[in-house]
Amino acid sequence: MKTEAAICWNAGDPWKVETIELDPPKEGEVLVRLIASGMCHSDEHVRNGDLPGMYPIIGGHEGAGIIEEVGPGVTGLAEGDHVVFGFVAACGTCPSCARGHSSLCDVGAVLLMGAQADGTFRHHTEDGRDLPTMTCLGTFAKHTVVNQASCVKILDHYPLEKACLVGCGVTTGWGSAVYAAEVGPGDDVVVIGIGGLGAAAVQGAKLAGAERIFAIDPVEFKREKALSFGATHTAASIDEALPLVNEVTWGKNADKVICTMGVGDGSLIESILQLTAKRGRVVITNIHPMAETQVTLSLTWLTLLEKQLVGTIFGSANFRYDIPHLLRLYEQGQLDLDGMVTRTYTLDEINQGYEDMLEGRNIRGVLVYE
Repeated sequence: MKTEAAICWNAGDPWKVETIELDPPKEGEVLVRLIASGMCHSDEHVRNGDLPGMYPIIGGHEGAGIIEEVGPGVTGLAEGDHVVFGFVAACGTCPSCARGHSSLCDVGAVLLMGAQADGTFRHHTEDGRDLPTMTCLGTFAKHTVVNQASCVKILDHYPLEKACLVGCGVTTGWGSAVYAAEVGPGDDVVVIGIGGLGAAAVQGAKLAGAERIFAIDPVEFKREKALSFGATHTAASIDEALPLVNEVTWGKNADKVICTMGVGDGSLIESILQLTAKRGRVVITNIHPMAETQVTLSLTWLTLLEKQLVGTIFGSANFRYDIPHLLRLYEQGQLDLDGMVTRTYTLDEINQGYEDMLEGRNIRGVLVYE
């Protein structure tokens, strides 16, 4: 079948919307008509070369839609089902999945490379050239074929233009606070960067019982939004936050610091650790450029003050549990997905949407196909 998709042909190129050929689903795969896709910063990392990938590539990994066809061997999914994609697929049987760490799934790691599980492709240019897809999803398209291991069936009444956000950004930010940082009642928490990940991390920290939440972002609009999501204090920079956090916490500093800025910078790690209390934990959620290998920090003080520096992918979440769980919290009014969607765009407006993100005008932009 023919459909439309946004393709990045080379690192640094803008997204280009083109007609593509899409094969029917094969063993263990489903064809999905997409309703909406979140515009996550990770796709910008691929486009600009921070995360060099296979080019050309169809972008998008934060999608929700309706299944139109199931391939042979698919279980638990049927035509007409509403689904959200988990951007890291989870097979449920590999060692990581069996231990409850599906964000590190072996099958998911293979699919992250953009080809199907059998090493072939379902998306092609009109002249027959294979097209990899972002995390084997390619949600910057009106239709896609994905592995069943990437799909979570959800209740039909959830609005898909909001539900798409829990496929990556919301679950990643939430999990960074609740799972990776292990925020607990009474904790003081710093969140650095208030985009989609940071807004969800603030909400996760609040629901986990944090006493004070410090939101750091250079954009005034984002600092104001952070207060609506549950932050108690804001600062425009790490340097501005250092005396504020120290004063408000009576010299203790933050129990947990969560890094969710658009692009990480290894030279800032020591300053970030200075925000952190004794035995405090810093969680690195955001992507750093792949080529960056230099990090500035004092290992002596890391040791002497028993601080922790940890990484997380997908917020260390189990998306088969957490996607329905977060949608229930949204339905109950405990998780604000509506406030996270600053603006919606058509597929043809994708480059404008990313310009708005980079200029700090959005918490999260969403592509809506219907």
